[in-house]
Amino acid sequence: MKTLFTKTLILFFTAIFLIGCKQEEKQENGLVVKESNEKVEYSRIYPFTGTNSKDIFTVNLKGSKPEDMVIDFSIQNEQKEVIYNVSIKGLDLLGSTDPNLDLRLKEDQITFIKNIAKDFLNEEHFLEPAVMPDQEIDTYTPDPKFFEELRKNGLNGFMYRLGKENKYYIAYSITEKKVKVYYNCC
Repeated sequence: MKTLFTKTLILFFTAIFLIGCKQEEKQENGLVVKESNEKVEYSRIYPFTGTNSKDIFTVNLKGSKPEDMVIDFSIQNEQKEVIYNVSIKGLDLLGSTDPNLDLRLKEDQITFIKNIAKDFLNEEHFLEPAVMPDQEIDTYTPDPKFFEELRKNGLNGFMYRLGKENKYYIAYSITEKKVKVYYNCC
């Protein structure tokens, strides 16, 4: 009798756990959204390592309090190898925002961080091509040789923002076989 009760109890709690961890998936304009109790994942397929490649851009938001929240951004090539990965702490995003934005309340901070994660893979952040033929090198170009490589090969780029005045423009270097920053600006 005790064993049957124990087994039933285990099955009951396992079912509750599985229901609580259930992941819901939906699509919004090419953006795949997977949500569960623990995290939200956004992903989009976009040509990045080649003009016809199907690379996967993914953003995972984990944590429930601003001090615990982390945005993990990664890019996988068609072979499912991670070619770029960066983790951004939620508190770091809060520290470099518009001074007119009121983020004193924790719920406003959480909403702000969630919106950054959701907007990370917006279509306007995908740049086709990364460097336009008439675009000039300036003081925000960390590697002029890589900039010229992109101008010649026409590969796509991606832009993401870390705070109010810090944009990273990244692209894939065919010669170095890695993702690099080709422009870093305000």
